[in-house]
Amino acid sequence: MAKKQFKTEVSDLLNLIIHSLYSNREIFLRELISNASDAIDKLKYLSLTDEKLKGFSFDPVINISFDTSAKTLTISDNGIGMDEEELNNNLGTIASSGTKKFLSSLSDDAKKNSNLIGQFGVGFYSAFMVASKVEVISRKAGEEKAFRWESEGKSTYTVTEAERSSQGSDIILHLNEDGADYANRWQLETLIKKYSDHIAYPIYLEYDQEHYKDEKDAEGNPVKEVEHKREQINSASALWTRSKSSIKDEEYKEFYKNNYSDSEDPLFYIHTHAEGATEYTTLFYIPAKAPFDMYYADYRPGVKLYVKRVYITDDDKELLPTYLRFVRGIIDSEDLPLNVSREILQENKIMTAIRNGSVKKLLGEFKKIADNNPELYEKFISQYNRPLKEGLYSDYANRESLLELVRYKSSEVEGWTSLASYKERMKEGQKAIYYITGGKENILRNSPLIASYKEKGYEVLIMDDDIDDIVTSMVYEYKELPFKAINKTGAMDDIKKDEAKSEDEKKEESALAQKMKSALGDAVKDVVISSRLSADSAAVIVMDENDPSIQMQKILKQMGGGEDLGEIKPILEVNADNALIRKIDQCTDEEMVKDLSSVVLNQAYIAEGIMPKDPAAFVRQVTRLLG
Repeated sequence: MAKKQFKTEVSDLLNLIIHSLYSNREIFLRELISNASDAIDKLKYLSLTDEKLKGFSFDPVINISFDTSAKTLTISDNGIGMDEEELNNNLGTIASSGTKKFLSSLSDDAKKNSNLIGQFGVGFYSAFMVASKVEVISRKAGEEKAFRWESEGKSTYTVTEAERSSQGSDIILHLNEDGADYANRWQLETLIKKYSDHIAYPIYLEYDQEHYKDEKDAEGNPVKEVEHKREQINSASALWTRSKSSIKDEEYKEFYKNNYSDSEDPLFYIHTHAEGATEYTTLFYIPAKAPFDMYYADYRPGVKLYVKRVYITDDDKELLPTYLRFVRGIIDSEDLPLNVSREILQENKIMTAIRNGSVKKLLGEFKKIADNNPELYEKFISQYNRPLKEGLYSDYANRESLLELVRYKSSEVEGWTSLASYKERMKEGQKAIYYITGGKENILRNSPLIASYKEKGYEVLIMDDDIDDIVTSMVYEYKELPFKAINKTGAMDDIKKDEAKSEDEKKEESALAQKMKSALGDAVKDVVISSRLSADSAAVIVMDENDPSIQMQKILKQMGGGEDLGEIKPILEVNADNALIRKIDQCTDEEMVKDLSSVVLNQAYIAEGIMPKDPAAFVRQVTRLLG
């Protein structure tokens, strides 16, 4: 019997699971029962769709039994089962969906959190928290041979031929000291009801019960009898198929926590049954914390698709648009064909109707919460504002709804504000929504430009998300009010200073701008005289109306999509009334003008939170000027 090495970083991973990851060891039973349910789901689906298994008849069931004296616990199912190759691939490869990412993503706090394990395909290995050895005897549906997988949870395992009368799997746990308490009827019954009551298939608990007969032996002692019992423990009904009025709030929450490996209650849930041209049921949950892989390209989708209660898939990113990837839950269709494939799903008219209806329902419920429960909505926005903004960019059909949902920070109010609230507060005669993008919140708030708009009574939205530049430029307007970035040229003339200038003054300012532009050369696209900066602000960097901000250029280059942009130069907007700018105007020393102009430009960069392109040269210039 040759021993085989586990693939990937098994020693580290098993040690992590056994000793660190679960704060609550009892969750192992939830994981193993969920795996048994999945195996039955797969066989039920294949018996309807796979030519080799069509018409395969079986009565879905999960059996749990224990032996107190032998200290064993067995979880059995009659699902799809596994052959020798699948035992090697599925149980011999730890977390094939991404072990390295799993290990690297865990902080010390996360290692104590149970909500990560199910997302990486390592739920089976939680058995080693309570078992010194695990055996899996499995026979694949439609095949004659069965195989035994066996391991002590260290670095090796074995696979040998075995006997099993029908398809399915037996998981036999040889309980260790920490797990001995689980060979107990009351403990098991409590855990099954707590974690797996919703499982759609009956879960039976088998045990021997001792009792005394109404007779005595020859010595006059009561006669003891052992009776073998088999009782169904769970209610075995799919929660989402029940009427909302019959389901308690705690049942909804337990269903979520047990199915989505989260130790926290969801923020809220949305349960809907749609009838008409298309009939389907949805049960959606919003996690209290954003999924840790929400911004990974290979994020795991959170919605499962069923057809007439038959499980179809939980790995299709087309069930909801990408920007709603944080949603967890169930879609159960009455109208889709049972043999629907992933390719068919993408083009199926029924699925398109379900998807569109689900999106509208979700966005509508978000709006109700925003209107009726601002405190809850603020929690929601703190986690999911950014993906909703992605929807502004990608979901044109629902853009108007999304514009009511996204939130921004503001120069005028604390916390978050909606576009509708901004519009209500607008100054009379204001014809645009003003915003500023391009860096961290504290840098944007201290921009000299914001001060000039506040002086005029105009509120400015602080857009500090890295995607705001792209998204807002694609949205254009809200309720016929255009968006205007105050750090771009399009908004420069909206708040002119209240002063009339003679032709001579205009010529002098034009000459000053040209003087500085010549001194700066290729470092800038242009130099313009400001009509809006206060006296203590020498200059700011702005971009041409159709150019991306400097920060956005950086992001595009990091993503590999900005190499074709070349170098997009900023426009330097200078305040002719500032003392430093007047000094440049009066200076006749060409080198001094270059130094002063360069220092003004670099100061403007620093005010934007951007390091000067040549910090050493900047220091030398400042030193010369101070000397």
